Amino acid sequence: MQENITARAGDDVRRQDAVCINESRLEHKWYHNIKYLIAGLLFGIVFVKAEVISWFRIQEMFRFQSFHMYGIIGSAVIVGMISVWVIRKLNIKTIYGERITIAPKTFNKGQIYGGVLFGFGWAITGACPGPLFAQIGMGASVVAVTLLSAVAGTWVYGYFRERLPH
Repeated sequence: MQENITARAGDDVRRQDAVCINESRLEHKWYHNIKYLIAGLLFGIVFVKAEVISWFRIQEMFRFQSFHMYGIIGSAVIVGMISVWVIRKLNIKTIYGERITIAPKTFNKGQIYGGVLFGFGWAITGACPGPLFAQIGMGASVVAVTLLSAVAGTWVYGYFRERLPH
């Protein structure tokens, strides 16, 4: 069974995966989300310009024919590691002054199975969840099939999650 924790925020108690806990009680108007739309659009443009969404580049990576994608992924991992270290070391808070907490994660063999399935899907379709939207946005409408498959796979996982090996 997946490890769950009880998160206490105010008077209510709820069960959640240890991976994602958001105890924020801030409520914002709809237009506060525009910043996320702008960031997503800029991120998509960067993906297109860096050829991260290129099916050809992804296939090159899985055939070990080019360093391009490994360099991009490696850079992202390093930036993520440094960012988490800085957040923890300097006790960085959100722009609204809330404390950022990163829940500890425990390893289980289901992560290996999931990673292998994810890698096979990525290699076969030439797309992972991040670039899917950028690929659709630049006109590769056939990728909508991959997006629908990803949504269906997520639903199937959620349905069978408690019965899967871990």
